[in-house]
Amino acid sequence: MLRLRRALAWFIDFALVAAAAALLAILTFHRITALVTDVPELATKGGLDLVTSRGDVIGASEHLGLSLWDKVILDVEEAFGALVVVTFLYQWACIALLGRTLGKGLLGLRVTPRLSRHALRRAAVTTAADVAVYALACVLLIEAQFGLSLLVWALAVVLFVVNALTVVFPGRRSLADRLAGTSVVGAFQRAHSSPVGSVPQG
Repeated sequence: MLRLRRALAWFIDFALVAAAAALLAILTFHRITALVTDVPELATKGGLDLVTSRGDVIGASEHLGLSLWDKVILDVEEAFGALVVVTFLYQWACIALLGRTLGKGLLGLRVTPRLSRHALRRAAVTTAADVAVYALACVLLIEAQFGLSLLVWALAVVLFVVNALTVVFPGRRSLADRLAGTSVVGAFQRAHSSPVGSVPQG
């Protein structure tokens, strides 16, 4: 029963992150669509490139294409960055202000102690394990750094698994809890009581 509560709390918190990722993906898609369908702006920029190209039509069109591609890449990278920031703020604000994330609150769990420095460290490690390292791997991939991207993906998987082992092994503290000096306990359990174990997400 305890294992199920911890797992469900993590899934609720991760579902919120996934929802944020979906919203950012939709927003990014609309930004890119608006960019490539803005005919007047494209015509103006293309005309300016052609006029200043000294007759190098191929070079002018290549410059326009690369400029658009760079903007698309920037939009995607900004979305990944926003997801990392949103995840961190969610984790940090919930722990610092309430002592629990939404998932933990719904499942009767809380994080102790809830001091600002503990909340900050826990949010940072949780965000890194669940989102940030994966986001970095994706950014490296779209930047054509394939080898480095593969290594970072492997690191992301290892970090995620190490932090998530508490779902499988009750009573063990997650990596986030160990580095932050926190524990996850029952909502009505005293802080000095033995912890019920930590949850890998938030």
